[in-house]
Amino acid sequence: MLVSLSVIAGLLFGFVELAGEVMEGETTAFDKRILLALRDPLNPDQPGGPWWLARVARDITSLGSTTILAILTVATLGFLLLLHKRAAALLVLVSVGGGGMLSTVLKMLFDRARPDLVPHGDEVISASFPSGHAMQSAVVYLTLGALLTQFVEGRRTKAYLLTWAMVLTLIIGSSRVYLGVHWPTDVLAGWSVGAAWAAFCWMIAEWLQRRGAVEQDRPETTAGR
Repeated sequence: MLVSLSVIAGLLFGFVELAGEVMEGETTAFDKRILLALRDPLNPDQPGGPWWLARVARDITSLGSTTILAILTVATLGFLLLLHKRAAALLVLVSVGGGGMLSTVLKMLFDRARPDLVPHGDEVISASFPSGHAMQSAVVYLTLGALLTQFVEGRRTKAYLLTWAMVLTLIIGSSRVYLGVHWPTDVLAGWSVGAAWAAFCWMIAEWLQRRGAVEQDRPETTAGR
């Protein structure tokens, strides 16, 4: 728990420091430099790279949309309820729902404008800081990745699941910058607070499991093993 608290504190400290720099305008040059580096140097209105890369980025960014994340969450809740793990399902619901509300509150609090340096490659309506896609994908995929590790044995298998959860989180956030709908610091902030929230929720889940308040999700060992 001490290690978990240290990680959470570090992530939150990074978010607070980054938010302060953003509000003071200290990150403007960095944000513009990265955003322009991802554009076609001969035509900044177009994303850099081959023609198909923008289509791939839009497909990837959809994995962090509210619709996709809601479907994954509902499917997970149904799976846990089928296993009669109601308390675990409630924890997942609180983790994902709480993360969504926190993202909305933070966007309203900072109310940062979207990038106007390049055309947007995706439709956006909310404020820019922190990135909702980056934050929510961190909350959902890291939470579900940690959940799935409870149903498998072996360090390699667990590491495989968590690695994919982190990869999805990273590429979804990166796609937002490539499509020009977020400043790089929006995504960094989303990753930081999203990972901190996911870590906090699962620290609480482990604490409750040790006290028998939440069903154990680990696979049962066979007799004689």
